[in-house]
Amino acid sequence: MSDEATTAASSDPTTGHDKDFLEATVKAIVDHPEDVIVERTVDDLGVLIKLRVNEADMSKIVGKEGRTAKALRTLLRLVGSKFDQRVNLKILEPDGSERRAETEKEVPAATKKVNSPAKPAVAKSKEGLSPKSGAKEEASAKEGEEAAGAFENVI
Repeated sequence: MSDEATTAASSDPTTGHDKDFLEATVKAIVDHPEDVIVERTVDDLGVLIKLRVNEADMSKIVGKEGRTAKALRTLLRLVGSKFDQRVNLKILEPDGSERRAETEKEVPAATKKVNSPAKPAVAKSKEGLSPKSGAKEEASAKEGEEAAGAFENVI
């Protein structure tokens, strides 16, 4: 590669090898490549690439337990390191997605926290314990129940 190609890519913040790489990769994965939108911005923290795909393709981009998205981020960081840039990927949710509608509707409601009485300690399984230690745990469980009962009377 010549220095001109590297300089030209770094002078315009909307273009770069990382953006081209991501766009080509994502278009090869999804069913609706015409809906793939990749935006690239550069700031003090590095390069931020925003990816938007068709709602039907979100599961393919995110992958099982987010593995595909994680792999894309890893590959983008490798591409960025080649050009001494820190590259981050943000996958935007589609405008009409159900999840987006749910998060917009959710408003944190003021809830009053109700103090519940302390629960007695649960005795551990008696398997593998000597008869004496099992009896000690039973006695401590009874004491815990009595203490919890006394606590309920106070409140």
